[in-house]
Amino acid sequence: MFSIVRLFLLFLLLSHYAFASDIKSIGVPYIENYSKSVYGAGNQNWSIAKDHHGIMYYGNAEGLLTFDGKYWQKYKMPNGQIVRSVATDQKGKIYTGCFGEFGYWAIKENKLTYHSLISLLPKGAKITDEIWKIYVDGDRVIFQSFSKILIYHNNKISIVASSKSLLFLHQVNKRFFVEILENGLHELVGNKLVYLAESDQLGKQGVLSILPYKNGGLLIGTSKNGLFVYDGKNFTPLNTPANAFLKTYQLNNGVRLLGKYYAYGTILNGLIIIDEDGNIVQKINKSSGLQNNTILSLYADNEQNLWAGLDNGIDRIELNSPLYFYFDKTGQFGTVYSSIIFDKKIYLGTNQGLFYSEWSPNTASNLNFKLIPGSQGQVWELTIIDSELICGHNSGTFKVFGDRIEWISRTSGGWTIKKLNSNPNYLIQGTYVGLSLYQKIPGAGLKFITQISGFDAPSRFIEQDNKGDIWVGHAYKGLYKLTLNSDYTKVISTKYFDERNGLPGNYNINIFNLENRIVFSSDKGFYTYDELSNKFTSYEVLNKKLGSFAASNNIIQAGEKKYWFINHGKTSLVNFSAPGKIEIDSNQFSLLDGRMVQYYENISKISNSIYLISVDDGFVIYNSQQNQSFASKLPAVLIRRIDDITDKYYTLNETGNDTELPYSRNNIRISFALPYYRQAKVKYQYFLEGYSKDWSDWSDAAEKDFTNLSSGSYKFKLRAKLNDSSVTDVTVFKFTILRPWYLNNWSLLAYSILFAVVLILGKKIYETKLKRDSQIISEQLKSEQDEILRRETEANEKQITKLQTEKLQAELASKTRELANSAMTLVYKNELLQKLGGEITKLKDENGKKLSDDQTRKIQKVINDGMNDERDWHLFENSFNEAHESFFKKLKAQHPDLVPNDLKLCAYLRMNMSSKEMSSLLNISLRGVEIRRYRLRKKLEVPHDKNLTEFLMEL
Repeated sequence: MFSIVRLFLLFLLLSHYAFASDIKSIGVPYIENYSKSVYGAGNQNWSIAKDHHGIMYYGNAEGLLTFDGKYWQKYKMPNGQIVRSVATDQKGKIYTGCFGEFGYWAIKENKLTYHSLISLLPKGAKITDEIWKIYVDGDRVIFQSFSKILIYHNNKISIVASSKSLLFLHQVNKRFFVEILENGLHELVGNKLVYLAESDQLGKQGVLSILPYKNGGLLIGTSKNGLFVYDGKNFTPLNTPANAFLKTYQLNNGVRLLGKYYAYGTILNGLIIIDEDGNIVQKINKSSGLQNNTILSLYADNEQNLWAGLDNGIDRIELNSPLYFYFDKTGQFGTVYSSIIFDKKIYLGTNQGLFYSEWSPNTASNLNFKLIPGSQGQVWELTIIDSELICGHNSGTFKVFGDRIEWISRTSGGWTIKKLNSNPNYLIQGTYVGLSLYQKIPGAGLKFITQISGFDAPSRFIEQDNKGDIWVGHAYKGLYKLTLNSDYTKVISTKYFDERNGLPGNYNINIFNLENRIVFSSDKGFYTYDELSNKFTSYEVLNKKLGSFAASNNIIQAGEKKYWFINHGKTSLVNFSAPGKIEIDSNQFSLLDGRMVQYYENISKISNSIYLISVDDGFVIYNSQQNQSFASKLPAVLIRRIDDITDKYYTLNETGNDTELPYSRNNIRISFALPYYRQAKVKYQYFLEGYSKDWSDWSDAAEKDFTNLSSGSYKFKLRAKLNDSSVTDVTVFKFTILRPWYLNNWSLLAYSILFAVVLILGKKIYETKLKRDSQIISEQLKSEQDEILRRETEANEKQITKLQTEKLQAELASKTRELANSAMTLVYKNELLQKLGGEITKLKDENGKKLSDDQTRKIQKVINDGMNDERDWHLFENSFNEAHESFFKKLKAQHPDLVPNDLKLCAYLRMNMSSKEMSSLLNISLRGVEIRRYRLRKKLEVPHDKNLTEFLMEL
């Protein structure tokens, strides 16, 4: 049961493969040219191979050439020989053969390095010619030159010799065949060559290709005798047009394609692809896209690419491509503005006229375009209207009948013609001079009615809205909305719209019907018209979902809810089928970028899945059902090169194997590539673990620089995304930035020893310092204590002095008070005695008469003696000296001429006594006090502006 299921699944897989792998006959598949200026090596490419990583290898005139989809690299042979043959095994070895040398390339010290096998030749054996073929057969490798076959097995080489020259060795599954010149075809069985009976029927022109054929047979290609089928017994010529072609142009090599096709390269005319019956499916040569007509080698990879090594360059032919091209390499019909397929003919409307050719999708691409007489001039549009082909021309409008045309209208410039939604029997055409009206007449077809009056502006774009009004787009003057009369022959209302109505500008405002809604295109996005406000507003919902294609200048319907959006040379197919969602496919149309005539792009629908696209110098067939991706799983992203970019570029690694880098070389560039060769948009995303925090943004850059990396281990994770959808597995490249020399193990050991020594010395130094510091601290402590004691003593002394001063001040104050009291007492006493003397003079006897002087004199004398008693002065003087120490000494020293009365006056003045008090003490009048003061000022020489009292107080 399990075996039945497996067989059923295998059948489904093969059925899908067969369906998806048809090579079309019309046009040619996409061809990518790699010139020698691109790959940087010699002209000729003699052999091609591909390894298990997906890297391509080429035997080039200057050595071994490699290509990974992004980077080309060249490796020279030891003596600079031409590499004639190349093959790869599953262990990563690339075998090469050249003149007098053969061996293999393998990774050594992270670089691809050559290893010669010449030393393994048996003693006395030499290689004196070219190694033309190499085949890897299990654990053995077979090298073939024109003189011998060399079998490399178990690190030994055995030789299969021939008495005559060999031509080329061919592998078919597990069998090997070689032609011995003039002795026919032989099979290599073990280490012997076994003759194939009747092989002399192949002629003597050389067997250059042997490929597996149906029913277990062989398809044998010869140099000049064409193709033969070998069924195991007989050799039968394959008499087809392909055979004649290969005889004429000299077959040189061949390869089987997609399990049911054969590609044969020629010396003189490129290559052809045939089916198993010998029918030519494709002819591809220099005129259809190859760089050169001499095919030196062919190789079919596992991604439906056919690689051609040319006499001058390398070409990749994208088999099973959804786009097939037809280019006018001779310049026969000029620039193509419109193309269409009608009634088994293909028509091309160009700037030179209308061309046609017979059309059949099932025949080879052998189109022969001819100019229809009378059609010379600019063709603007080709459109089919109810089984009639209409041609809009610079000179007017024509009906096309096979290889001839007939006038419908002579109004110049038939740009575009469309049915009226309000009445499909009528059509309106935009022309150089306004609008033309057409009508469908039963039995007669389309007929010109009249030029619509009332409007004569050039009308490049026209659309009818739901109200029946006609919108007209002028190339340079904004928009018009026209209202026609009931029979559509006259414009009865014209409204003009420009920037004042909300349009972003007046130039190139185009009009399209998108899902039954009129939209207006501009460089700033799509706009819609609001009838109520009479304004145009940005169609934000559509613009946001379209992204860069919001600025499209053209929309062409591609089917139900499908439209072509063309943005100034870039093309996308947009699907509106899912509600609220827009699917945009632009990646597979990147090949068309810039190839179409801007503002006159034209795409015609041939069937539900096939479209005819006009390009500058021809046309392109697009098949939406063609499977574009054959490989079920994307290849892994390859780390191709690690470069040191610290000061000068130097390649460190060519493999992506784990790498260690010195710290002094911590600036690196990582180059990477996805070995996917078909046309696609490839983006990369990376994450350097140990450096970055998250994955980078997607980018088409295929290299990344990292500078000033810190020492440590890193993981460079990398993945690729194809056409913004499929994502590859993550590729991981591990590398380590070594620690700098001053942080390596020996340095750390030295640092440890040094640290221990420093620690010990430091301990001793510390202890010594501690002891010295302790002593210093003790001394400082003692000094501080002494200082504290000194300060305390000073403080105490100051306190004592302060107390003594305060005591002296108190005593002085007390003595001053006593002095003042004593002085006041004397004053009061003298005043009392004065009053008493005055009263005595007033005394009377019993008779009322005053007493006689004799009677009062004695008493008056007692009073006067009491007032002038020197004892009072001495007592005052002692008290004054105690309060004002040394005052009299200073005064006498400075003024020795002072008399006692002057000293008394000075003492009373210093005590700030009043004149009255001084007069009482001195027993003189106030006038006498003033006179004494005056005399004292003179004796003391007091300045006029100085107060005498202040002078004495300052003394």
